[in-house]
Amino acid sequence: MTGATALAGLRPGPWLTFGIRRLARFAVSLWVLVTVAFLMIQLIPGDPVRAALGLTAPAELVQAQRAALGLDHPIWQQYLDYLGGLLHGDFGTSMLTGLPVSDVLGDRLPATLLLALPAYLVVIAVAIPLGLLFAVLTRGGRRRHTELTFTSTTILLAAIPEFLVAVALVAFFSVQLGWFPVAGRDGVGSLLLPVAALALGPASVLSRIVRVETLSVLGNDFVRTARAKRLPARLVYLRHALPNALTATLTLGGLLLSGMLAGTVLVENVFAWPGLGATIARSILQKDYPMVQGIVLVYGIGVLLMNLVVDVLLAVLDPRSTIRES
Repeated sequence: MTGATALAGLRPGPWLTFGIRRLARFAVSLWVLVTVAFLMIQLIPGDPVRAALGLTAPAELVQAQRAALGLDHPIWQQYLDYLGGLLHGDFGTSMLTGLPVSDVLGDRLPATLLLALPAYLVVIAVAIPLGLLFAVLTRGGRRRHTELTFTSTTILLAAIPEFLVAVALVAFFSVQLGWFPVAGRDGVGSLLLPVAALALGPASVLSRIVRVETLSVLGNDFVRTARAKRLPARLVYLRHALPNALTATLTLGGLLLSGMLAGTVLVENVFAWPGLGATIARSILQKDYPMVQGIVLVYGIGVLLMNLVVDVLLAVLDPRSTIRES
């Protein structure tokens, strides 16, 4: 049964229940994330303001900064003020620059999205066709050498950290060949190497997952039936095998792509990319905790939204089993 037929056969009730449960789970996860972000400053040993301003800062300046940040209030009041500020788009104030954190986030977030979103698209566009192709080529134990080459290559590429890939790309394509800018954000050319550094490892891992899941699906009875009907190979693989293989692939792939957010921090610093990754690294070194707090919150929300999107896609591809399990 195709996803469209199964979807049409379901009543609105299960979908409504599915939506409510997923949104409730998202809301609870978001509350936990916000609470953890708030506790970041509270759990820092000593005085976070003193740590940020330095041991030689006058006591009056430290006290004034604590008052400006509301850190002289009881913790329950600080928590309520923090929640209220977030509801109004207020992520706090930088300890060092005095600028609203939301202004910095609004300035830096587009640069990170400009890097991360193309990398996600490259991973999907490369990994799914590649995994499907090698599953078809090596099905039934065929072409052992091809399977060994594919597996060995993807394992090697996936094992290399993003920052090492980034350094190698810069050394070869920028320094030696001079084809791309070494660092900074200056047109499409400056985007290609960071995107490649981010996408290479995840694409390698995801292509292996797609291959394994496709091989599993190709052994099922409904694929044998489709072949017995002498359907074109293109229809067998794309209409019958691939949608079923993507169900399990999306579950693991969603976790994999969420991990790419952490990779942007390292890659942005290698390429001096003016995004959130470079900003959070600098803020950690400078002990600008409200800035770190805001950026961690943005990254966490990005992961939660990605997981929510994956859940919805799984429900569309396999509505009956996904909704019943919810």
